[in-house]
Amino acid sequence: MAGFLVDSNVLLDVLTEDPAWFEWSSSALARCAEVGPLAINPLVYAEVSIGFERIEELDEILDTAGFLRLALPWEAAFLAGKCFLRYRRRGGARTSTLPDFYIGAHALVEGRTLLTRDAARYRTYFPRLSLVAPA
Repeated sequence: MAGFLVDSNVLLDVLTEDPAWFEWSSSALARCAEVGPLAINPLVYAEVSIGFERIEELDEILDTAGFLRLALPWEAAFLAGKCFLRYRRRGGARTSTLPDFYIGAHALVEGRTLLTRDAARYRTYFPRLSLVAPA
């Protein structure tokens, strides 16, 4: 198994001990870690880094938890652009972030399961993507 790409919302839930999502996100992370490796990419890293003053603090947490750090494949960039274009043509807001499409494309291109709590967009634009998400 290729493992899991972890979306920033799940990491942020755990790191901030979000009152609404901490329990689900921490349990889902633990279950996924028992099955295969957990990974992030530079987009997830950037989104999570906002909550840290120093890069060393974030790196220590990610290294201690054993997250793999993946490069972004060119194929995922192309797919993300095409899915974002479909989204825009369907009337999607310009304010929607392209990184979400890139994260979904990255997981799909590498055959990883995406661990997220924001599944609606991924299910719409990446119907073949395997997800771990709240019911």
